[in-house]
Amino acid sequence: MNIKSFGILTATTIMMSAGAANANMLFDIYAGATYGIGGYTLFADGNDISKSSQSYGAVLGMDIPLFRVELEYNYLDADAITTNLGLVNAYFKLPTPIVKPYIGVGIGSTFDSKYEPKNLATIDIKDTLAYQGMLGITLDIPVIPFNIDVEGRVLYAPDIFKATDTEPDLLQYEGRVKLRYVF
Repeated sequence: MNIKSFGILTATTIMMSAGAANANMLFDIYAGATYGIGGYTLFADGNDISKSSQSYGAVLGMDIPLFRVELEYNYLDADAITTNLGLVNAYFKLPTPIVKPYIGVGIGSTFDSKYEPKNLATIDIKDTLAYQGMLGITLDIPVIPFNIDVEGRVLYAPDIFKATDTEPDLLQYEGRVKLRYVF
């Protein structure tokens, strides 16, 4: 047996045994990173402000055959708003082989946030509840331990700060890519 044949046989044996060991698992643990780009709107008694935004984040979760549950941290960097978000998300996914559509919801809180409009004083944003909805697809390539999610997300945080006589609501919407490493 030559070296090339031996290498192919060894690689095939390793992949088959790793796949068989993983087949008996009821769930997968994963960690990942997210990047999103979109916009936000502050709703404030008819004086709505819309600007572009981007977000960066990290996730840690558990993938069960039809469901996925994860903890998510996001940093939202917008034109005048910077905020941190901690969320718990739940997803329902279709059991298709490689491309898996999903829908999800999340609830959490904003924290350590600031509103810095141009030519005005910085306003600290109060910690408030945040809600989100997601719709996307997962690319689950069988040979590698990475999953790629492409999703649309809408986030809502009510009454995020007090400005004169109003408390504006934040609506943030984005397209997002998530790279997850499955342990």
